[in-house]
Amino acid sequence: MARQDIVRELSAILQDVTDTPAERVGESAAFVADLELDSLRMVQVVVAAEDRFGVTISDEDAWELRTVAEAVTYIERALRSAGRDVPSAPAAPGLGAGAGGRGA
Repeated sequence: MARQDIVRELSAILQDVTDTPAERVGESAAFVADLELDSLRMVQVVVAAEDRFGVTISDEDAWELRTVAEAVTYIERALRSAGRDVPSAPAAPGLGAGAGGRGA
């Protein structure tokens, strides 16, 4: 799956967590300055991304990610190092009941 597909999936997670309009969630968007994520919402985004992409994002790494682009690059590297591609299923519509499954 291409980088833009990871961006799209991560943007869907961010929109779900923050109720931010899609046009504000691009690769250049900063989590704190642009999307106004506090620590709780950042944790929600990290957990949802881990579930969606089947990767592990350490707490230390999560706090170093400042922009959507940095998070996408991190996910790309994690998938590559695990020898996997991004799952092709669409992002879960909500973080509640549908977001708990990890990739195969």
